[in-house]
Amino acid sequence: MLNAIIVDDEEFARSSLYFLLQENCEEVHVAGIAKSVNEARALLNQHPIDLIFLDIAMPGENGFELIPQAEIANATVIFTTAYDQYALKAIKANALDYLLKPIDIDELTAAVEKAAKYVKNEHNRNESLKNLANDLTNKSSIKKITIPNGQGYRLVDIDDIIHIEADSNYSVFNLVTSEKIAVSKVLKDYEEILPENRFVRIHKSTIVNLAYIKEYNSKNGLQVILKNGESITVSRRRASDFFEKIKAFTNLQNEG
Repeated sequence: MLNAIIVDDEEFARSSLYFLLQENCEEVHVAGIAKSVNEARALLNQHPIDLIFLDIAMPGENGFELIPQAEIANATVIFTTAYDQYALKAIKANALDYLLKPIDIDELTAAVEKAAKYVKNEHNRNESLKNLANDLTNKSSIKKITIPNGQGYRLVDIDDIIHIEADSNYSVFNLVTSEKIAVSKVLKDYEEILPENRFVRIHKSTIVNLAYIKEYNSKNGLQVILKNGESITVSRRRASDFFEKIKAFTNLQNEG
């Protein structure tokens, strides 16, 4: 059983989500409902909470300001609204789910199922919340991403990603440690998350970390040679974007 609270300033949103949970998610016990971040803090102090359904755009304090208390309470967060583009990137990167209003029943049940697995992995849950809080505060770039690996989650520093390749509906992370981690998400999901000044999609099936490019040439069509020795083709339609990104990245490195 997951003890949960609902945090939303709109009465209809609170009551409709409560109803959906009662009818479709028997593993969730709603221990309290709050209409502000301040009320939510009080609930977190009163009850052991596993899961927070958290609205973002609320008057006074927004939902992100509850993250430090969620971290202290060891609670997993499911956001229940869309927000600005950067915030969604940060949320996705840290494996914290979000639901767009009006909430779809299938998406809700899938999010609860994911949360139930996530709650069991306390260490990674805490680290993910810390990463999210830091990313939202600094707004510079995503530093780490949390990816599912079998029974739990793995935190990966983006500096350790050499490239990511598509394999059907999976994305395979190739790390500097020579590890390969297959994740059941499509490449586009990570293209949206990873900093575009560091990562570039050079082919429909490949994203590369610009920091690991050793050279590129056009002997047999445009190819990049990575520092680990791998050679990867750059598709024609992505060549222009690749040249722009590698030029900007090189200039930035030279300035540094």
